Amino acid sequence: MTSHDRAAARLAWARKALNTPTLTLDSASADASFRSYWRTTQGGQSWIVMDSPPDREDPRPWLAIGERLAAAGLHVPQVHARDLDQGFLLIEDLGSRLYLDALNDTSADRLYGDAMDALLKIQTRVAAADLPPFGHQVLVSGLEVMPEWFLQRHLGHTPACGEWDVLEAAFDLIVHNALEQPRCFVHRDFHSRNLLLTEANNPGIVDFQGALHGPVTYDLASLLRDAYIAWPGDRVEAWVESYRQRLLRAGVIDAAVDAARFLRWFDLTGLHRHVRVLGQFYRLWYRDGKSGYLKDVPQVYRYVIEVARRYPELADFADLLERHAQGRDLTRAAA
Repeated sequence: MTSHDRAAARLAWARKALNTPTLTLDSASADASFRSYWRTTQGGQSWIVMDSPPDREDPRPWLAIGERLAAAGLHVPQVHARDLDQGFLLIEDLGSRLYLDALNDTSADRLYGDAMDALLKIQTRVAAADLPPFGHQVLVSGLEVMPEWFLQRHLGHTPACGEWDVLEAAFDLIVHNALEQPRCFVHRDFHSRNLLLTEANNPGIVDFQGALHGPVTYDLASLLRDAYIAWPGDRVEAWVESYRQRLLRAGVIDAAVDAARFLRWFDLTGLHRHVRVLGQFYRLWYRDGKSGYLKDVPQVYRYVIEVARRYPELADFADLLERHAQGRDLTRAAA
């Protein structure tokens, strides 16, 4: 189906679903997948049409995970109509007030407090044991995106044998850190572009369809070491410690997980995420033609280097990346 045919089918379906023959659709947002979102207003109420082509982005996982989250008291979009064969859903419009736009020095404690309240509900109320495991294979394959698309495709450098040894040692450390943590529901992209400021039951949560059963600090690292907004290290560590205390009170972790151990979990789990994203952002450009994420690469790269430098066993890994990235513009595609 051509993009024109898809647009016509989407509009016809939305008009029928809302019984409004003159209805129009405006682009609301698109994400890194093949899914897109379209906004319309009918009878003074705003709606979102999710277009999720079944052959590329099956909408069923989104529906199933959304139902779990809603049942646990989380604010996710309610579904008002669906056509799973075509991949169209009419859903609640949570608005366009992204956390990213609302976060500042004054609002951060309150907004992150709400987000961590929601995250604790996710980790204590939402069943996850039957979800795909965020296990060894997934962890390793995520890390391997970086040397392929950042080092080799973008920087034009194929690691030598000794450099592969450095990469593998770093990846082993990062994977072991993730696997030793308690397991729970992992949203996988719990950050400021997937959280919306809402009037009631803040935040609104979207883009949850890729949920896995994985390490307890993964979503916390996504939230507090966000690729799209950065905070001073001492402030981040204070938020991390406050969340550790919440997990202790909830019985998710025990007193053996002291502040230092939890911070290491958080740091190295965040490092896994940012190493993966460093490769993924370039893959989105070189493979998929999506250049919008290149501007966010410098922040991701800074996270990778800063965290790796905190741990002596990752010094060679940081050296390797800096040696080949030094002097290069990370926001411009290579020829």
